[in-house]
Amino acid sequence: MNLEHIAQISFKLFWIIDIIGGLPIFISLMNRFGKIQTEKAALVSACLMIIFLFAGEAMLRFLDIPLKVFAVAGAFILFIIAVEMILGVSFHKMEEANSISIVPIAFPLLAGPGVLTMILSLHSSYSSVDIVISILINVAIAYIVIKHCRRINDWMGQTGIVIANKIAGVILLALSIKMFADNWKTIFE
Repeated sequence: MNLEHIAQISFKLFWIIDIIGGLPIFISLMNRFGKIQTEKAALVSACLMIIFLFAGEAMLRFLDIPLKVFAVAGAFILFIIAVEMILGVSFHKMEEANSISIVPIAFPLLAGPGVLTMILSLHSSYSSVDIVISILINVAIAYIVIKHCRRINDWMGQTGIVIANKIAGVILLALSIKMFADNWKTIFE
């Protein structure tokens, strides 16, 4: 267990999960569907991330998809998410769901394709223990934010959330470009 690595991983996951930028979505879902089962959303998203950490690479091998190719594909997804955050647009449609705690909150809002790609990418540089601890830290933060999203929204205000979302978008954009730069050459080797 390396505290510096845990801090680095937690920081990266925090920006990709974008829990602050998701506040308006959580509030909208609460207004539309009622109470969000926060515990269920946190548990399902943590399980998805941890399962993907340990089984994702084997699944990719089974599908004959090299990890570096998956990382480049993930970099494109992160890039699109970052552009959405910066420009305030959405390139995807939110689907109706019976249980909003699992779909769309646990997946894809908390444990989406960008997060899962980042987890696999991190696995090549960091220990599994450090990644699991970082996942649990971020899920705990998400749990607290979702549980208190109306209060946080009132405290930050609409302008504060917009600013936080733009900053998160720029950081995520930089992470996506780094992920692409670190992996694209190996595709052509």
